Amino acid sequence: MKQKVNEISDDEIQVIGGKKKRKDKWKVAIFVLVIAAIVFLGVLLWNFYSSSSRAKLLATMSDTIKNDYGYFEPSEPLPEPPAIVMPLAKAEDIGKGFIETADTTINDIPMRLYLPHQVTMSLHLGPLDRTDNSILFATQAADVRADNGGIVGAFVKKGEPLAWGRSKKGFCAIINDTVTVGVAENSPHFEEATEKEGYFFRQFPLVDNGQIAENELKGKNLRRALCDRNGEIFVAETLIAESLHDFSQALVDLGVDQAIYLLGGIAYGWATDAEGQHHEFGNPDPPKKKWENISYLVMRSKN
Repeated sequence: MKQKVNEISDDEIQVIGGKKKRKDKWKVAIFVLVIAAIVFLGVLLWNFYSSSSRAKLLATMSDTIKNDYGYFEPSEPLPEPPAIVMPLAKAEDIGKGFIETADTTINDIPMRLYLPHQVTMSLHLGPLDRTDNSILFATQAADVRADNGGIVGAFVKKGEPLAWGRSKKGFCAIINDTVTVGVAENSPHFEEATEKEGYFFRQFPLVDNGQIAENELKGKNLRRALCDRNGEIFVAETLIAESLHDFSQALVDLGVDQAIYLLGGIAYGWATDAEGQHHEFGNPDPPKKKWENISYLVMRSKN
């Protein structure tokens, strides 16, 4: 009897599904090639996007990015000159405005406190007249943009809005001789300052309701802050380069309720003590160029 084609004897081996497995291997190979092609095309598209469209996107975001770091407080702090540190004499209230100073150490950070007596505060825009004896205290307030010298953040001078921006949530409002230091993305004090011929500017927040307000500004530098402690407004300054986090923590440990940053490092200013002595800090001439939009927090005697 003839053996059928599909039948095998006991000493034969039949490979079952051999052709089918070969087809499955081809399917896997084709699938891998398709995935590789997709990845390759994705890389090409990303490179194209990176060189063209992404550049346009970054350009549209540049105002926000540059609003965070200005000329005097870049992402990498500028080299700082040696600080001009002079011991300033304390004095009793003598019936006219003056700036009392107090040196202290908080968390191993030497600090100087500038405590104003009988003064009014305002904002000044542009270079200061160093011979103006009516100015008892001056320190730079808002930063200026590194690209075009514009003011960083919202800014109101005697009721006139000169800049807008909320990338920095800290603010100072001076309205009817009342100084308010706080942290808010939207503050009604901006509109109130425009309506009542007041002043307003924004800076990095440091302390919010007695708690540290974290910031992205890195590195170490000489630091300054405008502080509110139980309603007392004063300026604090580190006498050595410190990180913003450690400075904020020192202010919290000092008992500060609210604090915003004032430009540190090379930023220029001065204080006048009870004897009328004039003491400068920082660099009076910004490097590279002079800026029309440098702003100052200025204190003058009420009398």
